[in-house]
Amino acid sequence: MFHPWHDITPSVKGRDLPRHLRAIIEIPKDSSVKYELDKSTGRLRLDRILYSAVYYPANYGFIPQTYAEDDDPLDILVFCGEPVVPMCIVDAEVIGLMTMVDEGKPDHKIISVLIDDAEYQHFKDPEHLPPHTFRMLKRFFEDYKTLEGKEVAVEEVQPAEAAMDVIEDAINRYNKMRRTGSLPGLRQ
Repeated sequence: MFHPWHDITPSVKGRDLPRHLRAIIEIPKDSSVKYELDKSTGRLRLDRILYSAVYYPANYGFIPQTYAEDDDPLDILVFCGEPVVPMCIVDAEVIGLMTMVDEGKPDHKIISVLIDDAEYQHFKDPEHLPPHTFRMLKRFFEDYKTLEGKEVAVEEVQPAEAAMDVIEDAINRYNKMRRTGSLPGLRQ
């Protein structure tokens, strides 16, 4: 059975990884429904309806063949002009990094733009987006768990170079765990 986390390469043909990469969208922008990859089956499952009157400010998903410090595939936000359907593969260009601390663990969010989206393709760094975009993004991640009784701390957005290190670490962590057969959903 096909597994989007394990069976899709993160590299984009003809482009440099980690600056350019593939992402799997789980949640379309403007949604208040949190879908999440079921790691053992590779299927999309409904995680929850957000408790607050908020919505995802960008398409949200993960980078295949990565393993982040929060024991999940590495999260990615993909800015583009339209909501993208769940489980769609998109090609993205990394422009920044936002880190949350959630239940004591770093929870990195790679910030990217859709490659070849006329509205966003010229954005190469966080400063290229309107400042309000990041205030809204930070506020979303601070607020969306509040009514669940959970607290998170959201750090300031960092440049693309910081994101590249996090992506490389997550790819290396995934490869190490794959060699030992310790990843959920990996066929033995």
